[in-house]
Amino acid sequence: MKTKRLFAALLAACLTLSLVLPASAAGTAASLEDASQAVTSLGILSGDGSGNLNLSAKVTRAEFVTMVIKATPGGDGVGQAATSPYPDVPRSHWASGYVEAAVARGLVTGFSDGTFRPGQEIKLAEAVSMVLALLGYGPEDFSGAYPTGQMAMYNSLKLSQGVTAAGATSPLTRQDAVYLFYNLLSVKTKEGVPYIQLLGHSLDASGKPDLVSLVNGQMEGPLVVQRGWKSSLGFTPGKVYRNGSAATLNNIQDYDVVYWNASMSTVWAYAKKTTGIIQGIEPSGAAPTSVTVAGQTYAIENSDAAYALSDLGQYRVGSGVTLLLGRSGGVAAVADVSASAGELVGVVTQVTRGSFPDGNGGTYTAQTVTLLATDGQTYEYQGQGGYSKGSVVRVTVNQSGEVRLRGLSGTSITGKVSADGTRLDKYTFAQGAEILDISDGRGAVVYPSRLAGLNLTSGKVRWYSLNPQGEIEAMILNDVTGDAYQYGYITRFEEQGEGMSKYYSYTYDIGGVSYTTAGTTRFPATGGAIKLLGDPADPERLYTLTSVKGGQISDSQLIAGSQKYTLSDDVVVYDNRNGGYYLSTLSRAEESGAQLTAWYDKAESEGGRIRVIVVK
Repeated sequence: MKTKRLFAALLAACLTLSLVLPASAAGTAASLEDASQAVTSLGILSGDGSGNLNLSAKVTRAEFVTMVIKATPGGDGVGQAATSPYPDVPRSHWASGYVEAAVARGLVTGFSDGTFRPGQEIKLAEAVSMVLALLGYGPEDFSGAYPTGQMAMYNSLKLSQGVTAAGATSPLTRQDAVYLFYNLLSVKTKEGVPYIQLLGHSLDASGKPDLVSLVNGQMEGPLVVQRGWKSSLGFTPGKVYRNGSAATLNNIQDYDVVYWNASMSTVWAYAKKTTGIIQGIEPSGAAPTSVTVAGQTYAIENSDAAYALSDLGQYRVGSGVTLLLGRSGGVAAVADVSASAGELVGVVTQVTRGSFPDGNGGTYTAQTVTLLATDGQTYEYQGQGGYSKGSVVRVTVNQSGEVRLRGLSGTSITGKVSADGTRLDKYTFAQGAEILDISDGRGAVVYPSRLAGLNLTSGKVRWYSLNPQGEIEAMILNDVTGDAYQYGYITRFEEQGEGMSKYYSYTYDIGGVSYTTAGTTRFPATGGAIKLLGDPADPERLYTLTSVKGGQISDSQLIAGSQKYTLSDDVVVYDNRNGGYYLSTLSRAEESGAQLTAWYDKAESEGGRIRVIVVK
């Protein structure tokens, strides 16, 4: 068992020494977005009922002590104090448990008059002393009169990055607290261990807190959406995402799978599901870890889904089911086929034929159709013939689970979408209209606003339908926006040999994953940002994009001279450091000023967007 020495900080009743230390002295700070997400994901800081962090507000002593305890292992389990720790912090005080815990751990003391003063604004030196105590530093580690030594170490450890409170006696804002705790995560303790490891997390390759790991590790769920599901959250989310896009609670539908983080005031919903016959449960019904439905094998994500598919549950090989898939693509829950009851329209992306177990020791042969529907989800159906890749199909599932597929003939429409994205020619887009743009066998769900001002010429609309009010309720497009393509960056290109024996090797990054492909095919791209067709591991084609150097990013636009370029919602950002390319964030690009190069796929009047940004 590790022992950490935590010493009481010497907190003066009145700090008169002002040590002016510039925030920039310790180097470049992380973006406020990254810092806030990391700190709130850990529950150190929380927003109000709307998710607002109120970053300009001053922090009281009681609030900061609460943050300090929440930044310790197991600190989120503190309850009400057993007794009143101070005369002005009675047991009934909301922070009594945190004050009691901080005093017991030697992180803070009260004032010489026996009070704690919970509502008093905390000074920078007080906050720094508590954070240094978390790292294991005590009075003997500092030289000079308090708080000279504490403030010097605060700067030498780079805890000051992003903190705007300039002097020891300056009051701390909530934004300052965000940066102070964010910086703490990557600082090593007195024992030489990055503090974040004490919380069960890690740093990324650049030495920063691994934000994806943090958010994933603190996420609760999954929960299947059914009547009354919101009460299970215990809070009203300030941010909602559905299938990776910003949404509202009203966009979440029955049988969606949701995850949440109360401290971040955020809910993530996923609507992907697949319907078909269970063809296999592995390794056994006694301890299932994966299930095969309609020729596709899915990992089982949690114990509830495993129980439903075990020999103790209700589903067996041969059962018709709807698998509700979670954020990792694994099975989060299992429902009857009726969970998919209703109608949907989509494009066939794959047709396969294979042999499957029948649940009685034998096998049977069947065809499986994979459908990408207008809701952006993938569905697989077995035993449906006569359809080829690219076919537009309507699927009907009745309450008993019977599935029927029917091919649809094209119902095209042409015209210009209005500047506000509300109309196409004479037709109005219905509220919640489902629009699927198909490119290279991949699909992207787009909103009518994404089509604003575009001229949809012949062949650009493959199919559409109107609701009883004569509004467009669903539409399938043919490569209009380019949003369904994959975008990345070529990091290395090599050409060897001569004549007919030439050999080409490409290494490129797509979404943070590096791929290498080699052969006799020379793609029309040898460097820079690219658009990829096909499987990243074995691409059909790589196309180069058009570059724009310099400029500033503001309000989802790149402004370069007199030109303005709209950024893609999924713009890929890379940091170019020491000859390498590392996946980064848009906030990093916003901070970089002119030290960036951006690439777009086509003119904005044709639906083009900035797809890739490299920051140097």
